[in-house]
Amino acid sequence: METIKNYLEAMFANMPNTPEVRRAKDELFQMMEDKYNELIAEGVSENTAVGTVISEFGNLDELAETLGLEKEVEQTKTREQNINRRFVTFDEVKRFLSYRVRCAWMRAIGVLLCITCVVYPIFFAEFEQAHSYGLAGMFISIGIAVGLFVFSSVSGSEWGFLARTNCAIDISTAEYVRNERRRFAAVNALCKTVGVVMVVISWLPNAIAYGGVFTTVLMFAMIGIGVMLLVFSALINSSYDIILKLNDAETIGGTYGNENNAHYINRTAAGIMEVYWPTIVCIYLSVSFLTGAWHITWIIWPIAAVMGHILKIAFTREEY
Repeated sequence: METIKNYLEAMFANMPNTPEVRRAKDELFQMMEDKYNELIAEGVSENTAVGTVISEFGNLDELAETLGLEKEVEQTKTREQNINRRFVTFDEVKRFLSYRVRCAWMRAIGVLLCITCVVYPIFFAEFEQAHSYGLAGMFISIGIAVGLFVFSSVSGSEWGFLARTNCAIDISTAEYVRNERRRFAAVNALCKTVGVVMVVISWLPNAIAYGGVFTTVLMFAMIGIGVMLLVFSALINSSYDIILKLNDAETIGGTYGNENNAHYINRTAAGIMEVYWPTIVCIYLSVSFLTGAWHITWIIWPIAAVMGHILKIAFTREEY
């Protein structure tokens, strides 16, 4: 039955995601399943039964009138003629996800180095005749970070077509990516939790020890590690989203692997929600550093959570 299901998904992948099409797809699957079970009951082998079902039900061109999808089939043909989609293979997707893991580590470590680069001047300022070491450490840290950013971008140039070209994936590839995202869910939750907690409580060492070089260094280290974890988890999650959003969102194929994801009203709304939490982190750090009121600025997080929920409701597209 899995072969029949995959055949049916491929048949409907480019069809519009409307109630009529979904209903027709379910009806056709039920008919194919009934025929398959009937053949198996007659003693036909599984492979023969699958082949018979597929050949008997033909394709959408032959079934359009029976299913009442003549208009949708014609619209799909016209759309496919006007928009050529590059098929992304399973192996390509695996290689892309492997690259994104390396990229996530490089960029996250780069962010850590940028945030903690100030600890060198702060630390060496305590030692006479050692100011130059602090500046050297800061510029070396920034240089390594920039190198990581540049290398991660250059090494991923082969994947630029995913953003520039209309692409598509099949259901088995989408299922693989969805399962990978599920496996990463626990790590993602841990990274976000630890990251947010470390950023929020980073002011505690200074508050407890009433300032000092080592507590200041510890504060920047906590902020750096916290933001690094947030950046890492965000980049890994975005990798799965990039692949699962390759199919046209208005088609049946656009639902592959995205059953539990929010479908936003347009690309602008999706873009806003994608950068929402990174922006909140930047606002929190900026306000906290400028005011020094770390014991108060934590209130930004619950307010941001409420606002994020409101925006998600406002920007989410109602399903048919």
